[in-house]
Amino acid sequence: MESAMESYPRLTAIELLARLQRSEVTAVELAESALCQIESLDVNVNAFFQVDRDKTLEMARAADERYRAWQTMGLLDGLPVAVKDAFDQISWTTRDGSKLTKDLPAKLDAPTVAACRRHGFVPVGKTNMSEFGWKAVTDSPLAGITRNPWNLDKTPGGSSGGSAAAVAMGIAPLALAADSGGSIRIPASFCGVVGFKPTHGQAPMHPGSHYGKLSQPGPIAHTVRDVALLLEVMTESDPSDPRLQNISQRYREELSGGIRGLRIAYSPTLGQDVEVDPEISAAVEHMWPISLRNWVHG
Repeated sequence: MESAMESYPRLTAIELLARLQRSEVTAVELAESALCQIESLDVNVNAFFQVDRDKTLEMARAADERYRAWQTMGLLDGLPVAVKDAFDQISWTTRDGSKLTKDLPAKLDAPTVAACRRHGFVPVGKTNMSEFGWKAVTDSPLAGITRNPWNLDKTPGGSSGGSAAAVAMGIAPLALAADSGGSIRIPASFCGVVGFKPTHGQAPMHPGSHYGKLSQPGPIAHTVRDVALLLEVMTESDPSDPRLQNISQRYREELSGGIRGLRIAYSPTLGQDVEVDPEISAAVEHMWPISLRNWVHG
């Protein structure tokens, strides 16, 4: 497993876009590579629930036509993207990891999927999640157990474990996920990728989550800049969600401002009477650089 992962060229989404724009690679080649990686690697990890080679290659060929005609679409044109199975996507089923859901293709895109489509993404498959996203590991009665690609004896976290594992394996540089109580943050940390829960009301979500207003769509990628790229797409305005706030979408530009003056809130126990493993506590304390002393230690 490790040798296969090491041999895969780990280019970021931004690097792949540059290669697409310079005609050094085609969208079909990227899609074929992603599909081959799913066939060779995912048999052990089980990150993907639905894969449709014909649909993926059809969208990749359309992207290549746009590049040849100098008529590219938005920020993601030709990029492979993995989609958590909580999001509706036209002609794909949305099962939420449950046998209780209907095996029928969606007629409409969820707002974040619609935004990605406007920007020319190439969906490589729907990723596994825990049933209705209710727990912090990824397994379900419908799809079975999803494993951590770095260690198959471990969990990738949940509920967006399939999306995090897909990015960690190098199958897709970007993945759509959602978070209520850690469903992006936990898998991102377990799989060694970047992901976070956006500010409430920042990204549109429809239909609503099983967890009401707690859930937010969010990005997973290898780098902070790639996450910022996907977030600019995901946070586009959509009339289907009245909760949306008018928040700046120039996330990549804002990365150039650095972190000077920012403060970090840190609480080793979240104010609870809990016993933290001393080794973990020491490791977390050690990871903060000396220059970051302007924090709030709770």
